Amino acid sequence: MKEANINAKTTGTAESNKKYVNSMHRIGRVGSVISLIFMMGIPFFVAMIYNLKLDWKTVAASVGGLLAMFIPVAISEVLSYSPIFGSGSYIAFITGNVGNLKLPVAINALELSESQQSTDKGDAVVTVAVCISSIVTMLIIVLGVILLVPLKPVLTNPYVQTSTAYILPALLGSLAMSSFTSKSGKYTITNKLLAVVPAILVILIAKYGLHLEIGKIQGIAIIFMIPVTIFTAKMLYKKNIIKIFDRSTNEQEMPE
Repeated sequence: MKEANINAKTTGTAESNKKYVNSMHRIGRVGSVISLIFMMGIPFFVAMIYNLKLDWKTVAASVGGLLAMFIPVAISEVLSYSPIFGSGSYIAFITGNVGNLKLPVAINALELSESQQSTDKGDAVVTVAVCISSIVTMLIIVLGVILLVPLKPVLTNPYVQTSTAYILPALLGSLAMSSFTSKSGKYTITNKLLAVVPAILVILIAKYGLHLEIGKIQGIAIIFMIPVTIFTAKMLYKKNIIKIFDRSTNEQEMPE
């Protein structure tokens, strides 16, 4: 009887999780389509109201360069961040500010809740965290619009403008350090500093090989380095340079 009850509970939980995942994908896809319609439709709607004629050659020339830069970035972000966001990927990519806002929020939420990526608990935690982050962001934007004129002397202060230039590097730096020192989750990974090898490789290729700024090849570089990073990590793991320990037993997971 006990085994039957356990099996029934397990089956019920699996079915509930499947329904949750399916509903999240359904809502996410519908929301993505609606967002695209609004984003693409507003310019045409404004042009129609004011009877503006669009010069399609100018539009194509302007959009072409932007698409060439941002499509690789978008693809690389989906490939890189989806395992972390899970079902929260839809709201994260719709609302934007993924790398500098949603990603730190997601990682911090996983660490504080001691959850793992790609698990049911981690998926739910990240989704809630990303939703709250999006709501807070919208509230801050509303306050910014309301207080824009009163705060203009402060915002235009040279000292404030200089300090704001360091916000993003400080955020990404703290995110990198927290990933190196984090002890949350089921496993502990040694030699995390080897993760800087792909970054150094990209910088060297961009600066001395292609003679380009790293920002111009960001998306392509990330797409290229994803399989390189996976292959490197796998080889180092097999050579026992990178070690994985089960935190519950403190035993090392040996490569097959």
